[in-house]
Amino acid sequence: MLQISDLTFAIQGRPLFENANAQIASGWKVGLVGRNGTGKSTLLRIIREEIAKPSADSPIKLNQGARLGWVAQEVAATDQTILEVVLECDEERHALMIESETATDPDRIGEIHMRLADIDAWTAEARAAEVLMGLGFTNDDLSRATREFSGGWRMRAAIAGVLFSEPDLLLLDEPTNYLDLEGAAWLEGYIRKYKHTVLIVSHDRDLLNRCVSHTIALEHQKLSLCVGGYDAWMKKRAEQVEQLTAQKAKQDKNKAHLQSFVDRFKAKASKARQAQSRVKMLEKMQDVTIPIEERCAPFNFPGPKDELSPPLLELRDADLGYGMDAKILSDVTLRMDPDDRIAIVGTNGQGKTTLVKSIAKLLPLMAGEVIGAKAITIGYFSQDQMDELHPGETVLEHVRLALPTGTPVPRQRAVAAAMGFPHEKVETKVEKLSGGEKVRLLLGLTAMEAPHILILDEPTSHLDIDSREALIYGLNDYPGAVLLITHDVYLAEATADSLWLVKDGSAKPYDGDINDYRKLVMQADRAPAAHNADKGDKKSKKSKKQTGTDASAVPEPTKTSDVKTPSKPVLSKAERDEQKRRASEARKKAAPLKRQAEQAEKALETANKKIAEIDTELAGPPPSSDRMVELMKERAAQENKAEQSEMDWLEALDAYEAAVAEAS
Repeated sequence: MLQISDLTFAIQGRPLFENANAQIASGWKVGLVGRNGTGKSTLLRIIREEIAKPSADSPIKLNQGARLGWVAQEVAATDQTILEVVLECDEERHALMIESETATDPDRIGEIHMRLADIDAWTAEARAAEVLMGLGFTNDDLSRATREFSGGWRMRAAIAGVLFSEPDLLLLDEPTNYLDLEGAAWLEGYIRKYKHTVLIVSHDRDLLNRCVSHTIALEHQKLSLCVGGYDAWMKKRAEQVEQLTAQKAKQDKNKAHLQSFVDRFKAKASKARQAQSRVKMLEKMQDVTIPIEERCAPFNFPGPKDELSPPLLELRDADLGYGMDAKILSDVTLRMDPDDRIAIVGTNGQGKTTLVKSIAKLLPLMAGEVIGAKAITIGYFSQDQMDELHPGETVLEHVRLALPTGTPVPRQRAVAAAMGFPHEKVETKVEKLSGGEKVRLLLGLTAMEAPHILILDEPTSHLDIDSREALIYGLNDYPGAVLLITHDVYLAEATADSLWLVKDGSAKPYDGDINDYRKLVMQADRAPAAHNADKGDKKSKKSKKQTGTDASAVPEPTKTSDVKTPSKPVLSKAERDEQKRRASEARKKAAPLKRQAEQAEKALETANKKIAEIDTELAGPPPSSDRMVELMKERAAQENKAEQSEMDWLEALDAYEAAVAEAS
């Protein structure tokens, strides 16, 4: 379906791909993973021919006639209904339907209706509605104009459109950023059952484990493919690092052995050539390198300076909303204690953000009361706050404003560094930061007051998987209470001890864990959602002798002329004759020994040459798991051959030298 061959690409001089290769077969569901900024979205743009234009020698090749599908932008705010917009995404059906209204030629009319039947055009509305409702729209929403929906919901409509069009290769870039947990769960099932090929960029670990058949990792400007989801790839990468670490340890041991040989025999005339050859081996040996994993800065959430007695906060018989005509939740009674870790679940638009804003005292209660300690501090994070960062100001300036007046600059920089901004980043203006960096800054500023309750409303939308993992560690180390809204099941599972369910105008504790809730929503019909009411919801054995060397550095056997013989006393003729006889016998005995040494040397040379070739490949980018196993097996076999050949060579050489000395 898709072949990527020797892809090399850079942006503003920064290389993103260097001779990268990958191949995706038809029907595969492939997750594309990698750190933020490595070029995942850029690769999708290259595949879509938005950056590098196609040519005969293009590194990107698709099956002839294959249709690509992707979400370019949110649906425009117009008077068209959501259903109409989605139906138009099937361009062939849309064009045929328009032509059917104006065609007059009977033959053409017949062709049109035959083609419409072939593409199952008459069930299109039902199929489009199924996709839209799977993504959270209600039946009533289908006939509403797109201008009545927020940007986040119009983006959902755009996702629905590309899914409905069923392209041969579906490209999805972080689709769950616009979905709630229920929509993400539906999308997982849809992708698993999708009959064509999918390439999805996502930092949602749970999604990648549940619905992809293969994973492509973008690391060190290379692409590597493995079977299975994200956890399978993580296991493969750990195995590769472990193998390379063991290989490097063996290589280091071999270097020490070679150096020991040099130190031992460099002063011995009969071994001088071999010692010099080993010096060359050491000089030419290419080190096995272990890929350095990029460090992910931790998240630090300092705990409250004082302990408060439970309850920290309690809502009693509270009505929540934006006025009498926009009441979202009624009769809410909920309580938070100092050690609570709570995830709030419910479809988008039900009022999750309304609830947390009310708890954070950013939204006044319409009725009821909120009870809590006067000294309580609450830290609140929302994606909406990204709009509150001050363009033109640096990270350091934002930190300075949040600290007490007069805080020394070194202290300001230390606080910024604890947020994950080293000295080379603190002078960066906020508009130049990536989405993930902006989240880091806002989370850091939120935590600076050491709150008793930390409220996080969708904190992971711009974070890569490693950063999400770091966030989990940070939250689990935080000694205060946590209230969390997230579509990331993995994050919720790892941090929350209990759930609150917001549904049908109420908010109550949910008796079950996140998996229980996920199973429930997968089995039940989707509940209606009041989309516009909630304003916050928008958006091998090693040779002991010699290995890993250049073939040209293999030592040559010592020649007879290289052996020095001691002076002899004057002998009688009979003694000289006897000596000649013994020398002749010794030379006859030495001849096969020389051949044995030469044969062993050739075998050693061959084995070392193959080892050098394997080490060269191992020193490059990590190969695939299957290739790694193949290489390690072959290397172990060649190491055994090299070890035995060198032992045979040394034994034959010593015997040959002794025979030559006797013959002399």
